[in-house]
Amino acid sequence: MSKKLHNRHHFYLAFPNIFGFKGGVQVYSAFLLQALQQLYPEAHYDVFLKYDKPTDLRSQFLPQTNFYCLGKLPQLLQSLLLTFQLISQGIKQQPTLIITTHVNYSIPCYWLQRIAGVPYWVVIHGLEAWNLEHPLLQTALRHANQVIAVSNYTRDRFLKEQQLNPAKVSVLPNTFIATQFQPNPKPRYLLQRYGLTPEQPIILTVARLAQYKGYEQILHALDEVRSHLPKVHYILAGKGNYPWIKSVIEKLNLQECVTLAGFIPDEELCDHYNLCDVFAMPSQGEGFGIVYLEALACGKPVLAGNQDGAVDPLVDGRLGCLVDPTDVNAIAHNLSQILQHTHPNPLLFQPKILREQTIARFEFTQFRQTLAQLIHKQLMHQLY
Repeated sequence: MSKKLHNRHHFYLAFPNIFGFKGGVQVYSAFLLQALQQLYPEAHYDVFLKYDKPTDLRSQFLPQTNFYCLGKLPQLLQSLLLTFQLISQGIKQQPTLIITTHVNYSIPCYWLQRIAGVPYWVVIHGLEAWNLEHPLLQTALRHANQVIAVSNYTRDRFLKEQQLNPAKVSVLPNTFIATQFQPNPKPRYLLQRYGLTPEQPIILTVARLAQYKGYEQILHALDEVRSHLPKVHYILAGKGNYPWIKSVIEKLNLQECVTLAGFIPDEELCDHYNLCDVFAMPSQGEGFGIVYLEALACGKPVLAGNQDGAVDPLVDGRLGCLVDPTDVNAIAHNLSQILQHTHPNPLLFQPKILREQTIARFEFTQFRQTLAQLIHKQLMHQLY
C-alpha cells in the first residue's frame, strides 16, 4: 500500500463515552482508539461520543482527532444528533471505515453504508448483543462488514443466535497495559484504611455492582468460608445499589467481615488487587471482564463463573478457577481451597507465570497487532 493512500485514511469512531464513566465498553473503546492511532498516526479521526462532555483529556490523542461530545444534551436529542452528524458528515467526507463499540449505534452506520457505501464494523461485548430480537439491529449487524466480538464466548453465542456468516465475525479480546498492573506486597495504607492485618485472607471484587456480577453469591458463601478461615474479609468495590447490598449484608450478619469500598480510582486499582489473596467475580453475564486480566497481571488467583465470557481471560480454567456461578457451595469450597493453598490447580499459586501468560495472550501489544491484521484485511478488500 502506498504512503499516499495511507495518508488519506479517515476513521469514524462511534462510542458511548471514553472520558467519564469507565466501564468495560468505555475502557475497550479508549484502547481501540489508542491502538488505531498508533497504527495510523497520519490518518484523520472523527470520534462521536454520545454521553461525554468536552474535556481537556482529549489532548492524550492525536491533534487531528475531532471529538463530538453530546453529553450536555437531553438523551433523545443525543441520539438524534449523533445519527444526523454521523450520516451527514459521512456522506460528505466518505470515511475509510466506521467502527462503533455499541450495537445500538450500528443503525446509523447501516444507513450510511446504504446511502454512500461506507464500510462499518460493530463491536459486541456481551449482554447487549445476546438474545437480540430488534429487527433493525439484526439487519444492521447482518450488513456490517465485520462484527468484532470481545471474546470467543460472545462470538460463539452470537453466531448461534443470529446465524451470521462466521467469516464476518472476528475476535479482538479486551486488553490492559502491563506496566500499570504488577505484583507487589499488600499496601500498608490500604490495610490501615480497612482495619486489616497482612495475615488476614482477603477476597476482592471490583465491578459495576449489577446483580449478575455474582457478589451476592459470594456473600452467601462467606459463612462456609469463615468456618475454615474465621478472619477472612471481603472487600466489594464499585458503584451500585448500596442500600440493597447493605440490607443483604445485615440479613446475613456479615457486617464485621465485609467492606463496601465504593468506587476505586485508577491510581489505587493496582494496590487493591495486590491487597487481596483472591479476586472473585462469579458473574453470569460477563462478555469478557477486563478486571480478570488486571488481577491476573498482579499475580492473583482468580475465581469466575463458567457460564459467560469469563472463560476467555481464564483460558477455560487454565489460568484460574471456573465455577458454576449459581452454586454457592461450589463458590465457598473453591474460595476456601484457594485461600488455604489446597486448590488442585497449582498455577493459581504461581504469580509470575500467571502474569507472564496473561501478558502473552492479552496485553495491549497483542491487541494492537490483532487490530492491525483486521484493519489490513479490510483495507485490502476495499482496495481490490
